[in-house]
Amino acid sequence: MPRLFWLVALFVGYLERKKARLEPVLRALLMTRISQQCDCAFCIDANSLRLAQRCGAMDKVLALSDWQSSALFTPAERAALEYADAMTATPPRVDDVVKNSLHCHFNDEQITEMTALVAFQNLSARFNAALEIPSQGLCAMEGHKDA
Repeated sequence: MPRLFWLVALFVGYLERKKARLEPVLRALLMTRISQQCDCAFCIDANSLRLAQRCGAMDKVLALSDWQSSALFTPAERAALEYADAMTATPPRVDDVVKNSLHCHFNDEQITEMTALVAFQNLSARFNAALEIPSQGLCAMEGHKDA
């Protein structure tokens, strides 16, 4: 397991590097959304904390499970969330409408990096969910459902 951990840590380090092509809030937003879609308690907890820290508030964390009907998300965030949802579906359902929406807000390098991030978070969330890794209480949200 230690070798596997280091490989995962290296990949996360690359995706979270200072010169990443995606903004830190967007990365955390996507990671949290995928965690929700995969129903990974540990990932929801850890990534919700990251998102709250990067946003400086809980608003987007609490609205994320119903992002389609929330005014809190920018058009670029909406396009990215739509892409993440489409990639996370089983089987993936990334169609031309989703791709065109993404291209309105992101360049090819950003889309490639976003695809790697979404794929990685799917691996991580599904891995942790399968092993039933529990929430660690990092981002306590008493009274809030699905966040």
